[in-house]
Amino acid sequence: MPRPKKPFVVQKRKDWKTYIITLNISSGLPARVCDEWQRKSFQNFPAELVIHSQPKTKAAADAGAIALIEYLKKKQHEGSAHNSSRVEYITVGAWLEKFTAVETSPRTGINASKNRPYSPNTVDSYRCYFTNHIKGDPLCSLKMQDVEEEDALEFVTRLSVKKLDNGNPMSGSRTFAGIIIFVRMAFKTYQRKNSKWLNPFQNIEPPVYKNITRDALPEDEMLKLFSPEVLKKPMELAVCAAIFLSGLRRSEVAALKPEDLDWHTPKITVRRAWQNFNIRNRVLGPPKGKKARIVPFDPILQEAIKKLWEENGKHEFVFCWKNGETIGPSWTYVNFKKWLARAGIELNGREIVPHSSRHSLASLLEEKGVSLRYIQELLGHSDLKTTIIYLHSTEKTIRNIGEKISESMKAQDVEQKVLSFNAS
Repeated sequence: MPRPKKPFVVQKRKDWKTYIITLNISSGLPARVCDEWQRKSFQNFPAELVIHSQPKTKAAADAGAIALIEYLKKKQHEGSAHNSSRVEYITVGAWLEKFTAVETSPRTGINASKNRPYSPNTVDSYRCYFTNHIKGDPLCSLKMQDVEEEDALEFVTRLSVKKLDNGNPMSGSRTFAGIIIFVRMAFKTYQRKNSKWLNPFQNIEPPVYKNITRDALPEDEMLKLFSPEVLKKPMELAVCAAIFLSGLRRSEVAALKPEDLDWHTPKITVRRAWQNFNIRNRVLGPPKGKKARIVPFDPILQEAIKKLWEENGKHEFVFCWKNGETIGPSWTYVNFKKWLARAGIELNGREIVPHSSRHSLASLLEEKGVSLRYIQELLGHSDLKTTIIYLHSTEKTIRNIGEKISESMKAQDVEQKVLSFNAS
């Protein structure tokens, strides 16, 4: 049976003039406190123990070690008695639960100071993670200051073998990666408030999850989508043009307002997007990336919006029905499948969804030699710069695509008239 470690270890430095001290948990102090006192000089003693800061003999050093332990225990007791409500003494469960509401999240103030509003989608994800997968785990009952790396690894292990609804282990899933990233973020935020605290998740790398790669449509198939028999209504043409020629997300399309359209430059300023777009309690917020961006306003999209307003009227949002209601995410998703079918586009194993329009635009612009840096800004993948150097060249490229679409639409319209005339 191994012998228990001594409450403290005092060693003399090689210079034989000063001593160093190491505290162990057998002293009765928390592990985090002992970790702070590993091979520390006596000169690091608090001011109250200055009398013990320069021991001349081993006996004096031992006496100083005992005094230090008693001092630290007293401070621990005073902290528990007078500051039990302070964040340092909160449990893991109570700390993580704070992040599930904007009003209580420690990240809200941090984000606000950077002018980056907290995303309701993010808060909903945290709430889902905590309620469905974290709450009730043994880790939640521990106090934040007492959690060790071993506790963190045991939590990760329990989470990895947990079964998903489909029966598969959670390890390797998007949910697993999201939970670990969330917990690491929460512990890092706690460390921000307690700089001397050792973060047990600090050396645990976040799992890597590869999202499903969206495939891109080549230029010839993009042209097929804009055939007259594919996009039969003004709303269909307008939405399709917005996602393919301006690179807008579905939540950004539905949140676009008339004042966002500059018909003279022309350009579109993407200022907002629907948060929680897939559920009923959606709210308007900033676009993904938290910053506005400029995208081209192609003539095809301009004409489509004019026809849409002629049919449904002009409302608060650009893409509205006659009653003023905006389109939802399911409308675009369902109709996108119809457009592919009408255009005769075979998927052949490809992952083609509405979001593929952004991939298609990016791929096409890259083929045309447009700066990758600008493509990132166009799609909102990085910070928007005041001056976009390649804006005009990109607008010209998109305008060329729009001209090809116009020519294709006119040619097919003429062909239909000829066929109709011959039939009569």
